[in-house]
Amino acid sequence: MDEVKEILAKNKFLSELLGKKGDNNSISEILKKARAYFDKPLRTLPDYNQEKEGPLVEFIVPDELKEIERYWLQEPYTFVSILEDRRTRHYRLVEPSLTKFEKELLERIYEDFQDILILGSTTSKFEKDTFLVDKALFLLESYKAGISASALQKIIYYLRRNLLGYEKINSLLYDPYIEDISCDGAEVPLYIYHTRYLNIESNISFKDEELDSLVIKMCQLNNKHVSVSQPIVDARLQDGSRLQAVLGREITPRGSSFTIRKFRKDPMTPIDLLGYETCDLDMLVYLWLVIENGHNILFAGGTASGKTSMLNATSLFMPSTAKIVSIEDTRELLLYHNNWVSGIARQSFAGDSTGEVSMFDLLRAALRQRPDFIIVGEVRGSEALTLFQAMSTGHATSSTMHAGDVQTVINRLTHEPINVPHVMLQSLDVLCIQKQAYIGEKRVRRTQSLVEVLNVDPETGDLGINELFNWEPSEDYFVKVGDSHTIQEIMYSRGWDTTQLRIEMDNRRKILTYMYEKNIRNYIQVSIVVQAYQSYPKMVMECIENDTLQSMTEDMAAQEGGA
Repeated sequence: MDEVKEILAKNKFLSELLGKKGDNNSISEILKKARAYFDKPLRTLPDYNQEKEGPLVEFIVPDELKEIERYWLQEPYTFVSILEDRRTRHYRLVEPSLTKFEKELLERIYEDFQDILILGSTTSKFEKDTFLVDKALFLLESYKAGISASALQKIIYYLRRNLLGYEKINSLLYDPYIEDISCDGAEVPLYIYHTRYLNIESNISFKDEELDSLVIKMCQLNNKHVSVSQPIVDARLQDGSRLQAVLGREITPRGSSFTIRKFRKDPMTPIDLLGYETCDLDMLVYLWLVIENGHNILFAGGTASGKTSMLNATSLFMPSTAKIVSIEDTRELLLYHNNWVSGIARQSFAGDSTGEVSMFDLLRAALRQRPDFIIVGEVRGSEALTLFQAMSTGHATSSTMHAGDVQTVINRLTHEPINVPHVMLQSLDVLCIQKQAYIGEKRVRRTQSLVEVLNVDPETGDLGINELFNWEPSEDYFVKVGDSHTIQEIMYSRGWDTTQLRIEMDNRRKILTYMYEKNIRNYIQVSIVVQAYQSYPKMVMECIENDTLQSMTEDMAAQEGGA
């Protein structure tokens, strides 16, 4: 009984709920009250009618600014207004505003939640949200606070945002147009990289202690430790986005900083590549045949040139029955293959190498799994040599590398810290160079050149290449400049003659053209079509002729939950 009283004495909310510390309640009476409290049906948030109750968020464009665009992030709670003045554009996140009474009420709930939340043991996001709403409504009932339906919705929104989410930046994670979120320090506006408006300043900023608290919270929520002794952390958020954070002012004098590179839940497909004109139809047909038949390919380019997007999109051409192992330091790939093992590298738990699982470790383990295809997110160190050894032993591989042209790729591969022997470079079949460029004021990503690796001169060590396609920037179109040796090898290995090869290439052109014209771009639907053609080519071509392929893929994708 003394232990129970001690717990009640330390817990203000429990003391009020189950009996004041001076009451002579027995343990059985306290347990009875506790069961009655926890066994009640869960309270749920009522639906909100904006037409009847009024909007939760309002925003009037300042006179000196012009609104370009407005769109919802979490209707009816938050939306974005893109503004511009004479000099620049601004990203304005609009959230519900609180009255003084609503702010005080919210602070009181925060205080009481410290006592309540430790009582509930939940794991899933849905359970946590249900528990939060139930207990918040219970507290409001116990306060006997008569508040409007709009005030209730606003309070629940901020509770969810701050207790289950990432506070001020939580709504930004719902914006499908944001690629990167960058905080450069305290009292500095947050910058985002928007797919439509590029780098743009937002109306979000942090005070010093607030920023430190958020950085620590983001790391802890994702099972990472950050401290003054270990101020730099790389982590992966719950939605798959990449977080790079620095705590304090010892390394970054303007205060803590972080960058979030958002994970794309709807990955690029070959149809998107056609839509964005990253490459043309003939290049995709070539890549389809090359990857399907197990040839090795490396995508190279500068930062944000579209290397990983190309890697993910073209990986959908891999056969459905093949065993695929992917290796990344941050999860970015998303495939629709049942026989796919996804490996993510892990940093050490402490300052030393304790618990570290590097990409080299994952690649070495992958070779023991007898994969048909190995996908490495990016090669930059010792794992590159192992990757080329895998190529030499017959494993089909795909990967990316930071390099702006063919010669830079060769230099990086053959020098420190990678040191791939020249003779092993012959194992690489295709090299695809990606480039970020501007056409007028529009930023675009293009496949600058597509080349085949032929041989290595034993005397000079020079690499012989066969350029197939290149991009002409002045007119923004692709030029075929050579014939493929790899396609000829595929023709002989498959036992095709020139007529059958032409038919196969024409069929793939028709399939990609059909999907592009019908806007079949969902990665599950694209995978279904590609995999169906590998097993039942005549059926797929008949569906295109009869214009039934779209409805078939939509039905199959809906059954898989991907429509």
